[in-house]
Amino acid sequence: MVRLLNQDTTKYLALLVRGFFKIQEYFTHIVEVNHPDLDSCLYAMWHGNQCAIYGFKDKPTVSVLVSQSRDGDVVAKGIKPMGFKLVRGSKGRSGAIEASMQMIDALKNGERCAMMVDGPRGPAKVVKDGAIKIAKLSGKPIVPVCWYSTNFNWVKLPSWDGLRMPFLDVRLINLYGEPIYVPEDADDEALEKARLQLQNSLEDLDKRIPDEYKKVYWHGLWRRKQK
Repeated sequence: MVRLLNQDTTKYLALLVRGFFKIQEYFTHIVEVNHPDLDSCLYAMWHGNQCAIYGFKDKPTVSVLVSQSRDGDVVAKGIKPMGFKLVRGSKGRSGAIEASMQMIDALKNGERCAMMVDGPRGPAKVVKDGAIKIAKLSGKPIVPVCWYSTNFNWVKLPSWDGLRMPFLDVRLINLYGEPIYVPEDADDEALEKARLQLQNSLEDLDKRIPDEYKKVYWHGLWRRKQK
């Protein structure tokens, strides 16, 4: 989000974003590519791709990790009416641990979770180790996610993460990478190996997704989905 928030503006901007997200849901047409058939998993994406959650099915079964920052307050107000569960925790380091434990519990209960892996403060497109540790402790796989469109109204915001948002009628794709499993007995070396695997997978999705978008376009999959 753009860093123009204070206590007074957050409340009003959150209400505006809430209305926008709910209305925009009807105009955002997403085709999923290579979605794995998993009952429970941890979706991992860049901050700039966080709106890919529009494409998730069964949204009430997905818990989304949102920071306790003012930016996070705005995002939380926007996505909650779409049916998602929110995982926030309290502020500070203890809050991060609390939020991680909430996600681990949800995954162990057979639910799905989603988080941005290059946050909350960046640098952009550098995987932190939070998702890796959650996958290890929950025993559930990480599924990398990327989204893409060539529509001019797929808008890039002037924020640190290069957040991409749809505006009015937009056709997009969600492209999913292969699931990444982290052994429960993984040591520091194995954890770093898994982190690099996730980093490489997300970078690979970024490279491949324009060609995957063309395939969906030429096969007219958006039209088939809307019938």
